[in-house]
Amino acid sequence: MSEVYTVKLNPVGVEFEVEEDETVLDAAFRQGIALPHGCKEGRCAACKCIVTEGEVEMLSYSTFALNEMERDQNHVLLCRSLVSSDIEVDLLNYDEELLSKSIPVRAYSARVRRVSELTHDIRLLEIELDQPLKFWAGQYVDITLPGAEEITRSFSMANPPSETQKLSFIIKKYPNGRFSSRLDGGLEVGSAVGVKGPYGTCFRRENKGGALVLVGGGSGMSPLWSILNDHVASGESRPVHFFYGARTRNDLFYLDLFAEVARTNPRFTFIPVLSHALDDVEWNGERGFVHEVVDAHLRRLGFGEDLDVYACGPEPMIEALTPVLQMNDVSSDRIFFDKFTPARS
Repeated sequence: MSEVYTVKLNPVGVEFEVEEDETVLDAAFRQGIALPHGCKEGRCAACKCIVTEGEVEMLSYSTFALNEMERDQNHVLLCRSLVSSDIEVDLLNYDEELLSKSIPVRAYSARVRRVSELTHDIRLLEIELDQPLKFWAGQYVDITLPGAEEITRSFSMANPPSETQKLSFIIKKYPNGRFSSRLDGGLEVGSAVGVKGPYGTCFRRENKGGALVLVGGGSGMSPLWSILNDHVASGESRPVHFFYGARTRNDLFYLDLFAEVARTNPRFTFIPVLSHALDDVEWNGERGFVHEVVDAHLRRLGFGEDLDVYACGPEPMIEALTPVLQMNDVSSDRIFFDKFTPARS
């Protein structure tokens, strides 16, 4: 039987148990304690904190997430931390609302219902779980394809939380992607898949004032589509501006669905932005990079600090958007990011 130790989180005073063969973050997930996290692989630094008491051994991690000087000062990444004693940690980032909305991470069995084409390189995967999954709009799960070599990838739900067993995922296909390449013929209807979750801190905060700004690119549409539909169903009345970056018109989808949302919600505006449309004389919409268009609209609309921003998409998009939001005086505690990073293997 493995040893069990206690983790105390300061300054929130939360305590939980961790077994010697699991990471601190996994132990928190198992017990429904939602700590700040992102990649779960030691690459993003979202779960960085300081160990003030006890012994921690670190699994492999990226020095971009935790440099040598920080490690010498007892900084750790909870997603890569194994303990050999009771420990105390000082959280560098924590969210009271996040902790209050904790959902225990569980494993589920599921079967594929349908795979359909949205664009030349984006697919919609629909699955059905063996039992309901509770999650917040914007969260994600790990999906495992069984076989001689299991393949696990993280994908955000595109459906709202009101749909608890039939889940959908907007997924980008990558050249030679070990998971995504199976979406075209390799993953048949009825195929069994494993699901584990929910994860993620970029979920819709309820009962907030001011405007709601959604910024996506590629498969970053998936969590934002869930957030948008959850917001509409909530009955909250806020101005909503949804910016979506794509290369060309051929990379856009759901335009009819967005038009329907706008028809029934006069305070909703969808702004598609094309980065490679210089020669498209028929395109009357925004051109350039999505962060540049967001900047121009925020300056013109003058929302000030009273808005929430949810941004989901490729890392370069998120990195370019961050200073734009800072320059427009958006409060950091009302900015929620989900960086989509390609798998390492």
